[in-house]
Amino acid sequence: MFIMYTLEQIIIEKIKQEGPITFETFMDMALYCPELGYYSSGKRVIGRAGDFYTGPHLHPVFGAMLARQLMEMWDAMERPPVFHAVEMGAGTGYLCKDIFDYLRKPSDVPSVMKNKCDFLNALKYVIVEPYDHFERMQRETVGVYEKNIKWIRSLSPPPLTGGSKGEGESIAGCVFSNELPDAFPVHLVEMADELKEIHVDFNGIEFLEIRSTAPEELTNYLREFSISLQPGYGTEINTGIRSWLSEISAVLSRGFILTIDYGYSSEEYYSEERTRGTLLCYHKHQTNENPYENIGDQDITAHVNFSSLKKWGEAAGFRTIGYCPQGTFLIASGIDEGISELYPGEGEHTFEMAKIKGLIFPQGMGETHKVMVQYKGEDTPKLRGFTLRNQTGHL
Repeated sequence: MFIMYTLEQIIIEKIKQEGPITFETFMDMALYCPELGYYSSGKRVIGRAGDFYTGPHLHPVFGAMLARQLMEMWDAMERPPVFHAVEMGAGTGYLCKDIFDYLRKPSDVPSVMKNKCDFLNALKYVIVEPYDHFERMQRETVGVYEKNIKWIRSLSPPPLTGGSKGEGESIAGCVFSNELPDAFPVHLVEMADELKEIHVDFNGIEFLEIRSTAPEELTNYLREFSISLQPGYGTEINTGIRSWLSEISAVLSRGFILTIDYGYSSEEYYSEERTRGTLLCYHKHQTNENPYENIGDQDITAHVNFSSLKKWGEAAGFRTIGYCPQGTFLIASGIDEGISELYPGEGEHTFEMAKIKGLIFPQGMGETHKVMVQYKGEDTPKLRGFTLRNQTGHL
């Protein structure tokens, strides 16, 4: 007789067989367990009808500004004949569609139209998508642009360049993501007489947290970022960012990493007043702090320590050339120009601004979300988006 186990039952069975598991393992299973995890099950709806929404769901101008940024990067690299734009964590594909909508939109300004055409001739757009259900949604969303996009399961083989081999291949361009590292499984730690790591156990009725001496990897993290925690202080540590950056570095021989996510510098992240960390769960646009309910049916996230992106990116061969709040970045990048290109009519312009405010105002994503750009190459490009408020020095 075939028995269907719920994800909760699978986690409980794992604990019974192996003993308490780290919270990182619990979070990884809750989000990515094959067929049953929050992202891997195929049941997720992202957007206003789902558990959360991102920048592209607020307004198409977000994608238009990303398209303009990719063009600026291509120009800064002296317009290579092939420019790879590699999107990771593409969700339902709205950002990709909006990027192509902007690039394909005719312009009355001949120089703008020529730049778009030249860039499109060089552009190789790649979506890294491990799940079939998201790829199907993305293909449906992008519609006629599907023929211009290559889907791959990971940055490892199959190769980005379309050849038969995966090893040793490299590209030039930009690897970018919007709200991706916040979904990497994190370690939960708490300071007592020494640093403790949170493990998850099951007592026959409910999940409970137990504390064990933290491994050297986590204590080294505190030393690496000069973090001093007071007794009783609980927080998260995201070590997955390091391997993610290494993975990108292995394929990107020259070019940019553009990361948009909510997060802080290390100093802000581990400040004295943030004693409970940043872990949050999202279920039907409601937040809660209990990852042990709605297992497989709610998102679990933690803010990003952008100082770790900077430091570990440098170890992987990337220099951080810009870091600032999303609202500042969009304004400095010329979002007013992007709006005018999309909506030349004055009436339209006024109506659209009400929705665009969520991208740039502090009450929306303007201050909580940060934009970081890292670069690998001989030169040091200067990008327009960081001319108003480049906070790289704070990292």
